Amino acid sequence: MSPDDDSVPGGADRLVGAVADGEDLAVEAALRPRDLSEFIGQGRVREQLDLVLAAARARGGTADHVLLSGSPGLGKTTLSMIIAAEMAAPIRITSGPAIQHAGDLASILSSLTEGEVLFLDEIHRMSRPAEEMLYMAMEDFRVDVVVGKGPGATAIPLELPPFTLVGATTRAGLLPPPLRDRFGFTGHMEFYEPAELERVVHRSAGLLSVEVSAEGAAEIASRSRGTPRIANRLLRRVRDYAQVRADGVVNREVAARALEVYEVDARGLDRLDRAVLRALLDLFGGGPVGLSTLAVAVGEERETVEEVAEPFLVREGLLARTPRGRVATPAAWRHLDRTPPAPAAGGQGGLFGT
Repeated sequence: MSPDDDSVPGGADRLVGAVADGEDLAVEAALRPRDLSEFIGQGRVREQLDLVLAAARARGGTADHVLLSGSPGLGKTTLSMIIAAEMAAPIRITSGPAIQHAGDLASILSSLTEGEVLFLDEIHRMSRPAEEMLYMAMEDFRVDVVVGKGPGATAIPLELPPFTLVGATTRAGLLPPPLRDRFGFTGHMEFYEPAELERVVHRSAGLLSVEVSAEGAAEIASRSRGTPRIANRLLRRVRDYAQVRADGVVNREVAARALEVYEVDARGLDRLDRAVLRALLDLFGGGPVGLSTLAVAVGEERETVEEVAEPFLVREGLLARTPRGRVATPAAWRHLDRTPPAPAAGGQGGLFGT
């Protein structure tokens, strides 16, 4: 389960959530770059992938299988489509959760054409029988289809045309080594720097016919949690505010006022993030406090706090996970303009809950 996965309560409906909703999917189709030269950020992965694809084109063959890992919203789906475009090949898109039986995978593989790109999102959530079938398909371009049951079952070998599998995962550590080893190229997607996100905002603003100043783009980028999908979503909300309550131009002041309305602060924290920090600071003196107790204090499910709010708070250095519980860092006290309490006698803090 990824930090912003749809199956996590509260993961898909946050303005700063990295999971794509229906509106995101529609807009991303229009904003998505078509080739590697248009793709912003991920310089190392982009250069390596360019070499892999150029070599495959020079050989006149299909590209090696590609594994892309990283948090949601960083461009894994976009890169899969660019791979297909660069290889002048069609693309088939599916996901791990949609493949629960080996027969589901066999049906997809048997209908592929030569050179086709198969994009398998959240590949770590595929069923084990399908996963084992994929081993042979990736390595030998062949699958064994089992007909019948019990002693009378027969395995019929089915030859497959050469294809390129592009797997995407938010949890690379959950992939078994035999599957990881069958990918010829593995790229890890990093969070974006603010300057890269500013370029994303400017490019998207041009495609959406939104007038945005350099300062306005910088303000949006600084609150986008290092994720292009969030930057594009915030841009759309700021655009709405500028059209209704300003002159339609997105500058720093307009962007700041708009994102204040949507409860996204200067560091990219939203209501849930700040609720977790306030509870940790105001109710438990900065911790340590158990996760369940903290979740009850903010009125959320344990999984929501752990998998939706905490990853960003930890990455920003505002919260620490320790063996004794969650602890606020000095940066969290400063961000919420609080004064840390004096150390307890002997330097020992209490543990609240479990």
